[in-house]
Amino acid sequence: MLAEPNRRRILDLLLGAERPVGELVAALGVSQPTVSKHLKVLREAGLVEATVDAQRRLYRLRPEPLQGIDDWLTPYRRAWRDRLDALERHLDDLPD
Repeated sequence: MLAEPNRRRILDLLLGAERPVGELVAALGVSQPTVSKHLKVLREAGLVEATVDAQRRLYRLRPEPLQGIDDWLTPYRRAWRDRLDALERHLDDLPD
């Protein structure tokens, strides 16, 4: 689900503030039906929610479900940090 670049971009756009669909369409440069399909997938996954403001829907990020992904990535971050630290030590030991 998050492998789709437009969905990640939507989450990025919603990170700062809630936005109407029209703003998301303009920022992504894709059609309104395409953005709506992506928003539906993100809504069903619980990553975004919508509120109705007069005649438009405002979408906002729900960061809580992303905590599970962050928790899952923790050991991988640790492994990469260890590898990068080892690379840095190796490069420091090389003669100039």
